[in-house]
Amino acid sequence: MGERRVAMVTGATRGIGKEIALELAQNGLDIAINYRSMQEGMEDLKKEIEAYGVRCEFVGADVANFEQCENMVKETVEKFGKIDILVNNAGITKDGLIMRMKKEDFEAVIDINLIGTFNVTRNVIPYMIKQKSGRIINVSSVVGVAGNAGQTNYSASKAGIIGFTKSLAKEVASRNILVNAIAPGFIDTDMTKVLSDNVKEGINAQIPLRRMGNPKEVAKVVKFLASEDSSYITGQVINIDGGMVM
Repeated sequence: MGERRVAMVTGATRGIGKEIALELAQNGLDIAINYRSMQEGMEDLKKEIEAYGVRCEFVGADVANFEQCENMVKETVEKFGKIDILVNNAGITKDGLIMRMKKEDFEAVIDINLIGTFNVTRNVIPYMIKQKSGRIINVSSVVGVAGNAGQTNYSASKAGIIGFTKSLAKEVASRNILVNAIAPGFIDTDMTKVLSDNVKEGINAQIPLRRMGNPKEVAKVVKFLASEDSSYITGQVINIDGGMVM
């Protein structure tokens, strides 16, 4: 089984999730990367992670599907022997004003972002309870804290993750399982690269630090929450947003 800790990161083939996987690997953790469909560059990512001298395995599942999550968690435990850290990062957006939002666009975002967080966590928790230790880090958003026009579905899913995090933290603290959430603000990823310079300037004007964050700045907070340095922190939401929401 080895003494290295094992982290499962959902939706980690790109963006913030990929950076989290790389950051944890750099710190000596074996990594299980969840993906929904095979994409270009996944083999390169595996090599990049393994270059840190750790193991990396891909485990497929649509997080919105409970049975697929059950199988994914079993497969991960079979491969690594345990799961010490779970990072629930998988998420989508389908933005639009509520007057025009389709029912299926609301439901799709809730299914992946919120129900997906439940599906994976529900299947990992029994293993963590058995080993009497674990860390769960849920990726919320400042939009879940403060709301944002045109994102009722996304805001609802991310606010739901905050309530889920706090309730679960109370349930499992006695088993030495710590549960926290991070709430990133505007982070420079593929999702924001498509925005025009004018839109980016408008966004930066709302941020006291006058710039977007980068994925590494998010990953470093996850690394802290996954480490022994955060041993007395549970049920918290840490905003990573350059001061946008205070």
